Parts: sequence; C-alpha cells; structure tokens
Amino acid sequence: MVLGLLVLFVAGGGLLLFRAYDNQLVRATEAELLAQGAFVGARFREAIEAERIARGRQTEPYGVPIDSRFRFLHTDPPAHIPAHLDLWSDGITNAPEPTEVSDKPADAFAVVAGQAITPILLQGTAVSLSGIRVVDYQGIVVASSRGELGHDRSARDEVRRALAGEYVSLLRSRVSDSPAPPYSSISRGTGVRVLVAMPVVVAGRTFGAVILSRTPMSLGKAFYQDRYNLIVMAGVLVLAVIIVSFLAAAFILRPVRALLRQIRAVAAGDEPGTRPLVHPGTREIQELSTSLSLMSDQLRRRTDYIRDFVAAVSHEFKTPLASIRGTVELLAEHGPTMDTAQRTKFLANLDEDAQRLDRQVKALLDLARADMLAPRNETTELGPLLRDLAGSSDGQITLVIPDPAPLARIAPEALSAVLTTVIDNARTHGVPPIELRVEQEAGLIQVHLRDNGPGISPGNVSRVFEPFFTTARDRGGTGMGLTIARALLRAYGGDIDLIPAETGAHFQVSLRSAGA
Repeated sequence: MVLGLLVLFVAGGGLLLFRAYDNQLVRATEAELLAQGAFVGARFREAIEAERIARGRQTEPYGVPIDSRFRFLHTDPPAHIPAHLDLWSDGITNAPEPTEVSDKPADAFAVVAGQAITPILLQGTAVSLSGIRVVDYQGIVVASSRGELGHDRSARDEVRRALAGEYVSLLRSRVSDSPAPPYSSISRGTGVRVLVAMPVVVAGRTFGAVILSRTPMSLGKAFYQDRYNLIVMAGVLVLAVIIVSFLAAAFILRPVRALLRQIRAVAAGDEPGTRPLVHPGTREIQELSTSLSLMSDQLRRRTDYIRDFVAAVSHEFKTPLASIRGTVELLAEHGPTMDTAQRTKFLANLDEDAQRLDRQVKALLDLARADMLAPRNETTELGPLLRDLAGSSDGQITLVIPDPAPLARIAPEALSAVLTTVIDNARTHGVPPIELRVEQEAGLIQVHLRDNGPGISPGNVSRVFEPFFTTARDRGGTGMGLTIARALLRAYGGDIDLIPAETGAHFQVSLRSAGA
C-alpha cells in the first residue's frame, strides 16, 4: 500500500516538478489571446477599409509592406497559428519601460477605426480581463481597453516584429503591488503574463497590430476550480491502491509466506509439508512451489538411495572382510602346524576374497562415474553399433532394425556398455540366442532385448536393478552391471526396464532420439 501511494505521490510530484500542467495552462491562455486577437484584428481592418471607402481613398497605398519572410503566414484563407509557448524553452522577459505619448500624430484612418472598435474592446475585456491595445502601422496606440491612447510603442520588440508581419507570443514578468486574489475570484495572481502580438495585414501590407496580454491561470487556481472532481479522483485512486494492495497480499504475499513454510518443511524433513501449494496465487509462485516439491522428492530419493546403498556396500564388504580376518587369524595361530595343502587352501581363499573386493571396488567406481556423468551433445547411429555387437556374438544375436536406422542421443561407448552388460548377463545364465529389436515412435527409441531362457524368478524381478544383487556370485558376478547401466542411461535422459514376458527375460532400453 505504501508503494502504491508512493507511486501516486511521484506521479503528482512529477506534474509539479516538470510543470507539464503549467505549460498547458500557459498555452490555453495563449490560444485564448490568439482567438481574441484574430477577432479584434478583423474588426479593425474592416473599420479602416470602411473609412477609406467613405473618403474615396480605397485605391491609394496604405500601411507598410510586410517582411518577405512572413508572407507564407498571410494566405487566403489565413494560416492556422498554434499555441506554442513553453515554460522550459521560452525565456521570461522583464517588464518593459513605460511608454510616452507620441510626438507625431497617429494615422487618421486608424484613429477613426480605433474609436469604432473601442466599445467592443471594453465589453470583451470586462469578461476576459485581457489587456488589448491596437496600434497603427507606425506603432501608435489608437484603441485600448486600459488607456494609453496616443502612446508610441514602436520601440518594443513585439510591436516591431508584429508590424513586419510576424505573429509573436512571449512570456513577460508580472510585477504587482496588489495582494494575490483569492482562488474563487476571476483574477489571476501568477508572476508571469502571456503576451501576443498579431499583425493586421491586407494584400501584403500591414495596417497595424493587435497587442494582447493576460495572466495565465495558476496551478493552484486550476486545482481549486476542479477541486470536487480532483477529490473524487483522488479518492478513487486511493481506493484502487488499497484494492490492489489487498489483491497483492492475496495473490503474492500469502503464497510467498506459504512457500516459506514449504521451504521450512523441506529443511525439517516434513514430507506432507513439501507438497506443492494448493492455492499458489500466481503462475510464478506455482512453478516455484512445484520445483521445490520436485527438488524435495529428488533429495529424499537420493537420501534413501544413499542409505540403502551404504547398507548394501557394508553388507557386501562385510562377508569377504570377515572371511579374510578369520583366515588371517587361523594362519597366525596354526600356520606353523598346518600342512602345505591346508595352507594353500587358506591362501587361495584369501586371494579369492581379495579379488572379490577388488571387483566390487571397481564396480563402485564405475557406478560413481555413471552417477556423476555430465553428458555432452553426442549421438550414436544404432545400425553400425548393433551390427558390430551381433558380429562379435558368433550368431547368438538376431537383429531387427528399421531402415534407415535411427540416431540416438547418447555416446556410443555408453550405449555399447549398456547393451554389452545385458547380453553378458544372458550369456552368464546360458540363455542365447538373443533377439535385439529396435523401434522408434514420437522422438523415443526403444531397444528390446529378449531371450528364450527360463527367465527371472518372480521373487527376483523387483531386485534386478538393486546394487550388489546377483545370482551368479560364484561365477564372479558383482551385482552392479544393471545398476551401472541404468545410471548411464539416465544420465542421457534414457532408462532401462524389465518387461514382463511369458518366456525368457525381456529388457527394454529407452533412448532419446537425436531429432527430439
């Protein structure tokens, strides 16, 4: 909620800091003066033309030629003059020195025209509070809403530029001894005035100019005039911030707190507390909670695997170690009295147990390498690899491979080790021939290995992938072959499973297709 209110404060403060709304108020005042000036200029021009016609002087040249640079502004119909003042880029000029009564007479036609439009100026400025002065082509005031008739303003920059045919808008400092008017009054108390000077042009000649000025509305006065709407808008915005804050609490803060509880449950090993959140609030929180739950499950499975693995290792090593220790004790106590045959038998037992431990240590190292394998983006074409295996089997393997042979996402040596392990197990149990069939569907490659032997007993089906489980220990089996094979395949995104079969053993090796 504090953050939302801070955003509102920054937005409102930005309006004040960059004076964007002040600029709009200044331009609105400039646009008002341009509209008033266009109307006054048109009436002044008509009054001069009427007086010239009345005196029969309409064919004589009148006024002064405009500067050629500004001819494009005086077209028929007249060009649009937009409001463009900017508090940042346009400087604020100081108030000019007061003017004096001109020592030369004003143009007679302009004096008559000024007298004709003066009532219009007085009526208009009573409502708009704009200061309006009309000068002839010499720069002498001939009509005014605030006096100064006959004053010479030709020395002022805005008058000189307007008489040359240019539309002039500028900001000028306003110095007033009067106290600031109340917000409820029509008067405005800002420290600048907007001044607009507009030429009165007929047929490329300047008849005179209209000089208008007005104090722009202040930001405070504009807010005061719209205070009821602003109060309602502020209330709506604050209410929106409160609603958004509660929604954020419901959809973000509460799920985050629930996620923290889930993290603490993972740290404490509380299995029910590690399940994904039922009401995650947002998709990101849901993905994070699901990932955390998956991570917790993987850690728990890894912990269970390590615990079971350590128990299996200790059991497998305990038997040969106990045998070695017992044999050493017998040799130490009775060695001198043993005959050669007994001593040779005990030494052979020691050697057999040592070799068994050596095989198991090597198998453990192979399993560790398979578990920690970081696979590269390697592929294997199954056709050549399987044909090499079949060629080295003395006809004990039959192949069924699609043409063309698929490309698997696995290193050739890893796949060869896996298939060799399964084939060697079959040979160890004396069940060739072996059928090796390759199938591919939806980015997945399956290699099926079947034999026609007695198969695996129901009691051993669930244990074939357990570390150190073997029924051929007397023939040098370590019980680690299929465990290592599964670890290798999973490192590459594959797997190996024992499929139920009516006769023989059926292993299925699943591989990712190189194109998947």
